[in-house]
This record gives sequence, C-alpha cells and structure tokens, in this order.
Amino acid sequence: MIPPCSGLLGNGDFEHKPKPADMKGTQVLGQHAIPGWEISGFVEYIESGHKQGDMLLVVPEGAYAVRLGNEASIKQAIKVAKGMYYSITFSAARTCAQEETLNVTVAPDSGVLPMQTMYSSNGWDSYAWAFKAPSDLVELIIHNPGVEEDPACGPLIDSVAIKALYPPRLTNKNLLKNGDVEEGPYVFPNAPWGVLIPPNIEDDHCPLPGWIVESLKAVKYIDAAHYTVPQGQRAVELVAGRESVISQVVRTVPGKVYVLSFAVGDANNTCAGSMVVEAFAGRDTLKVPYDSQGKGGFKRAVLKFTATATRTHVMFFSTFYHTRSDDMSSLCGPVIDDLRLVSVRSPRRLRL
Repeated sequence: MIPPCSGLLGNGDFEHKPKPADMKGTQVLGQHAIPGWEISGFVEYIESGHKQGDMLLVVPEGAYAVRLGNEASIKQAIKVAKGMYYSITFSAARTCAQEETLNVTVAPDSGVLPMQTMYSSNGWDSYAWAFKAPSDLVELIIHNPGVEEDPACGPLIDSVAIKALYPPRLTNKNLLKNGDVEEGPYVFPNAPWGVLIPPNIEDDHCPLPGWIVESLKAVKYIDAAHYTVPQGQRAVELVAGRESVISQVVRTVPGKVYVLSFAVGDANNTCAGSMVVEAFAGRDTLKVPYDSQGKGGFKRAVLKFTATATRTHVMFFSTFYHTRSDDMSSLCGPVIDDLRLVSVRSPRRLRL
C-alpha cells in the first residue's frame, strides 16, 4: 500500500476487519488477517465498548482498534523517498500496567515511547515519532515489549498515519528554524487532543523539525482547528512544567546584539491560572507571566541579549504544572508560538 505524503496508512484506522474464520474471540489468528498489516504474537481486535472484566476498553477513533499483548507487534511496508524525513502519528491507550511502553521502529531508527504518563483524561493520547528513510521501501513496526503476567495485557493502537517532513531553511527574517512551528507531525482532523512529541532521548529525529524536545516529558503539538493558537495553524503547548522543554542551538556572532521574540498564551482548553514561560538565550533569561482564563488569548514577549559564543542555546519551558479545570486531571500548560530570533545592528536602533 502506498500512502500519500500525509494521511492514514493502509487500513491505518483498522476499520477493515479480519474475517470471522481468522478470529478466536478477540484474538487475531492469522499473520495477515488484518487487512494491510502483518501481525506477530498475541494481537486482539477490539471493538468500541468491549469490556475487560469491569473495565471498558476505549477505542480512540472509529469502531475498532488493535491491542498488543506481550511481545506482540504490527507491521506494515511503506513506500517512501530515500533520504527524506517522515513522522508517524498514532493513538494509543493504556489498558493494564502503569509501565506500559511501545517500541516504534523503522530500521535503523527505533524508539521506546513510555506510556506511564497519560496526558489526557480520555484514556488515550496521540504520539508522534520521526525517522529518516534509509531506502524507498521501509517497514514500520509497532511492538509491545511488555512482560505482564497476563500475556494479553497491553496497549491499544489506533489511527496510524504518516507525514513527510520538510526541514525548514534559515532566512534573514528569522535565525530560528521552524520558528512558526507550522512544520510538524500529522494531526488527525477529528482528534481534539493534539499530538505528543516525545523527548529527544526517545527519538533521534524530532517530529518538530528544527527543534529538540530537551526534557523528560513530551510537549504537545496543537492545531487551530481544535485550539486557540497565537498565529497560523499550529503551536506548541508546554504540558509538563519544567519537564516539558523545547530548544534549538543557533549560530551567532560573539558581541552582536540579538532579539528573541515570541508569543505566550493559552489554548482555549480550560487551562486556567497563573502561568510563567521561561525563555533562555545563552546566559540571558526572561520570565514571562501570563494570567490565563483558559479561554484563549496571548501576549508577546521580547528578550534582548548580546551573544557570547558562536552558538547560542535557545530554550523554553513552563515554570509551573497545570491541569485543565474541567476534569482536573488532563495535563496542560502555556502555549508558545511565533518564535523569532533576529540580529540588530545597534542597541540604540532597537525598538521593543
């Protein structure tokens, strides 16, 4: 199956069912029983509303999803362009253990995505993971490395999509790459919960080109269709306080004056309270307070600094942790967007 440069993989939503002869209860028996996919190990085909004991299993989108038991995996061959960067977006829900993880692989790239932190109260999150295509045909593998007592225990997987990433180039108007964060992973059009971008320790190629998620927790990529964003169609929500960081290393000239400007706001997702975004540029810092009503809005901030090295580390994070006021459990935080870094000829000519 050849996917477009942006969209679901073949049967990426798992709505095309296995034949009844390939099923034993919820267990899928045939290696190729799920159209478009190859499976290995104990894989279940779960219908929305299915109960496991007293627990209702949640299907993120549509009517069906798959569940990966211990050491189970799903695999699909994808035609891509050699040397190009791509991101995979998929939704996942934890069903059993606190320490559930998923191993995502497009050889030689591989990453383990931890699922012990659920960022939303819906029971699932969408994740992005990126890779560089080593050839024109690659195999995507999503694997559950779990070793639970119940071999069927494992995460639900739904809605697997791909998107080609085009690394942005520097311009004389912005020394930051992808400063408007418009280039990023696929966002499901009917999923109003955003996409988590994992820390760089889990992914060698960030799904947010130009940036590094330099933290222990993910940041959330949000869209204007479901949230309020300061500019354009995309923004970044810092959902885990000081553990949710994006950064970039920029070429600078020692002794030259630069201006770092950016927008700070809230996503109109009932994330209310006193927020603070901390911005760092080399040795200089700026704390930007923002009093959020949780109904959308933003303010602009400016940090002027003199470069002390040929490379300057620019970094942003939220000082505090926040949860949405409508459920008191979904992690949320300030939104940042329209991040710009420019040099100025003389401090006297700088207008803030």
